[in-house]
Amino acid sequence: ASEATSVEVDTATGKKELLVFEREEELAVSLAKYTAELSEKFAQERGAFTLVISGGSLIKSLRKLVDSPYLETVDWTKWHVFWVDERVVPKDHADSNYKLAYDVFLSKVPIPPGQVYAINDSLSAEGAADDYETCLKHLVNTGVVAVSPATGFPKFDLMLLGMGPDGHIASLFPGHPLLNENERWITFIEDSPKPPPERITFTFPVINSSAYVALVVTGSGKAGAVHKALGGEQSSSDMLPVEMVSLKDGKFIWFTDKAAVSMLREKASL
Repeated sequence: ASEATSVEVDTATGKKELLVFEREEELAVSLAKYTAELSEKFAQERGAFTLVISGGSLIKSLRKLVDSPYLETVDWTKWHVFWVDERVVPKDHADSNYKLAYDVFLSKVPIPPGQVYAINDSLSAEGAADDYETCLKHLVNTGVVAVSPATGFPKFDLMLLGMGPDGHIASLFPGHPLLNENERWITFIEDSPKPPPERITFTFPVINSSAYVALVVTGSGKAGAVHKALGGEQSSSDMLPVEMVSLKDGKFIWFTDKAAVSMLREKASL
């Protein structure tokens, strides 16, 4: 596989590191390697690896982890899997991020079922958010989930995030009041601009306390939001949610393909 081009882009919120792949296929190969290497690092350092995933096309980008060599070499017993956001629908519903991840990824790797943390889909959005936060607090207390000394919020080992064409991440949408939530770990939304309307979502303080965040953005449909986020012309009053990812004490890297950065090309030699 050919290597990605690594680019640093100056933005209003500091330098951003981009890996630009010719094709999504090469991105998926690299993302699997990156995830497996971090899982080994944290399994050795902490005895656990906490991975937060989202829905959408991100899950497809994880498909190489279910193949050799990773299927055999990764210590799956150390994995603890969470969702950065989830639609408040039954687990077998077509809109469920859990179902998507289960069908494509989780059903094919031997992570202990008790270490896969889905929402309680029998509760209201508010109830499901409270319940999920209680679950996280328990896992912090038992040492499975680390705590950020910098912020006091949970510090997940790796978050794999996608981005919508409107620049939203998790279920944090442009212009929505939840962008300003700074106390809760998990909150809920009942008026998502994208259906289904009821969701739970991690908040920015938790996302920004992560040890590693990999943002996977592919396809020409995302090029406009990528340009807005990384083109450098924006003001802080008009920030997309994706621009608000700013790690306190961690490493943030964009995994992109040529199509997603097509509108940035005049800026950097991509």
